[in-house]
Amino acid sequence: MTAAFSSSSEAVLQRVLDAPAERSVPLESLEEVYQIKKTCDFISHNQYKKAALQFPDELLVDAVAIADEIEKGTQAKVYILGDTSYGSCCVDEVAAEHTGADCMVHYGRACLSPSRRLPLMYVFERRPVDLEKCVACFKELYPDAQSHAIVLYDVNYAHVIDDLLALLTPEYQNVVASMLLVDGEQCHDERDEAQSDGEVVSQFGRRFALKSGTSIKDYGMFFVGVKGAALRNFMMTWNGCSFCSFDPTSATGRAESAGVNRALMKRYYAIERAKDANVVGILVGTLGVADYLAIIQQLKGAIRSAGKKSYVFAMGKINVAKLANFLEIDVYVLIACPENSLLDSSEFYRPVVTPFEMELACNKHREWSEEYVTDFRHLLPGGLSHVPLAGEEEESDDDTDVSLITGALRTRHMILDGPPPRPSDASVVLRNPTLTVANTNAAASFLAGRSWQGLERKLGETPVVKAVQGRRGIAIAYEEEGTS
Repeated sequence: MTAAFSSSSEAVLQRVLDAPAERSVPLESLEEVYQIKKTCDFISHNQYKKAALQFPDELLVDAVAIADEIEKGTQAKVYILGDTSYGSCCVDEVAAEHTGADCMVHYGRACLSPSRRLPLMYVFERRPVDLEKCVACFKELYPDAQSHAIVLYDVNYAHVIDDLLALLTPEYQNVVASMLLVDGEQCHDERDEAQSDGEVVSQFGRRFALKSGTSIKDYGMFFVGVKGAALRNFMMTWNGCSFCSFDPTSATGRAESAGVNRALMKRYYAIERAKDANVVGILVGTLGVADYLAIIQQLKGAIRSAGKKSYVFAMGKINVAKLANFLEIDVYVLIACPENSLLDSSEFYRPVVTPFEMELACNKHREWSEEYVTDFRHLLPGGLSHVPLAGEEEESDDDTDVSLITGALRTRHMILDGPPPRPSDASVVLRNPTLTVANTNAAASFLAGRSWQGLERKLGETPVVKAVQGRRGIAIAYEEEGTS
């Protein structure tokens, strides 16, 4: 493909670009892959006038064709959303509201985190699975036919799980398959769970019922899908279970549990860094997951009670360069969906922890145990893992511990709410330096101490001059530079 970059009416530079052909679904297969009729029924039945279609980058090639088919089958105006502000697995309700949409349709992989603003429909990309090889790998990984196993899977493979279960259950009577849920509503055909009267587990948009008299620790987990955020989230949450996986892209299976303890120790190191921190940056990594504002407020209170300062940052997709701009921050805490919360921060200048890890660092009532929480909604009042903060009356001068990283003595000190008392001429207030953990200076004092403070307007200091003709062209070849 030849691309021409021009300045004014003259071509400045021409070159040939190798553009690989994009994968796209044939028009006759759109209905099967993207459930066009079901989507049209969802829009028409509810009489929605505007619909926002959210696509991940890898599916945008089919977006125009899908939108055309939906507009033909409904009376609604359709908008295409791409390049979401945060992870593509989350529903970008804010972008949809900018278009004035009445509903949303989310395509591709999804973390199934609950949302609150708009009616929502999920359309999962149906990826192929070689069931014979999958069954063979399962039997190799679980040679005992009496093994208790729970089948988990990425959402793109939900359409084959019933067939997989039908092939396994004649030999494996203790195999349980999970069911996809969205805020309590099933994403596919209901599976009969009447034969099980044991505990029912509902988490991460999945539900499965355990056999009577068993607990989740009695089961191994068999995951169907590509190794990534979903599998990592499951392994950290149910870290007391052994994990095996089958990758449909390579048709291979393997045991996954060897790295769980190592991953937990890396997270524990991050918690120690959070305990040592004086200044905490709260990163807003989602605007769509329900209750994200509530967890921000709860974290502010926990950080404040531990004598630390906090600042909130909203910067869209996070990268190393963005976070390196704030050298005063000692540790960041990321508010995101469960799959995106477990960020590998080894390349970052400062560690990035989860809300659960930050609470472990700030709330003395929460202790490190086998429980690991990736869904921040469970930390809120009424949640499964909520632990109230220590009250002011429980704080004492002897509430100290030792940093496992620096060996220094750490002292918790609660910052009282409200303005400090006004000193009088007859009063002298003694300050105990051992209780001062966080620098009480405002953010402006940090900025004043920097050698480079960013772009400044300097109103009244810059002379006013007439506009002059600037350069023309592109940086590689301005017109006035000529050719060499």
